[in-house]
Order: sequence, then structure tokens, then C-alpha cells
Amino acid sequence: MRRVTEDARAERTAKLLIARLDALTRVAGRIPHAEAERLVELATVATMRAVALQLLEAERAAAIWRDAQTRNPELPRVVVELPARLAA
Repeated sequence: MRRVTEDARAERTAKLLIARLDALTRVAGRIPHAEAERLVELATVATMRAVALQLLEAERAAAIWRDAQTRNPELPRVVVELPARLAA
């Protein structure tokens, strides 16, 4: 069985986040606003967990969100950072 490298794992996590944000922006205009906000919240939490688990660097996650927001300005701004207890 082949072992997954940290770089491969990070790239796969980044691709999953990009796909999730793309899917969210495709459906956001067709669902109630509260549901869209909830999906953004869930994507934000998933991003923070990936960063906390070191599956994705905070800088890369922030860049993915910025890119998604550039393509889809209706997405709320998300600040990607580690909680103080994890950043140390």
C-alpha cells in the first residue's frame, strides 16, 4: 500500500475545499439565504479544522477563500487563522 505524503494530502484537501466552495456558489442563488449562510458556516468550520489538523496551511486556505470570493463576490469574507491555543 502506498503512503500518502504530506504534500499530496495537503493538495487533496485544497482540491476538496475548492470543490466545496464551487458547489456552494453554484447553489447559493437557488436556496434560501439562511441555508446558504449555513453552508458557508460549515465550509468555514471545515477549513478551520483542516488548518488545525495541519492538513492545509492557513495561508493556502485563505488564498482559496480569496479566490472563491473574487469569482463569487456574494460569498462572505472569511478570515482563516488558528485559535491561539493551536498557533503556539
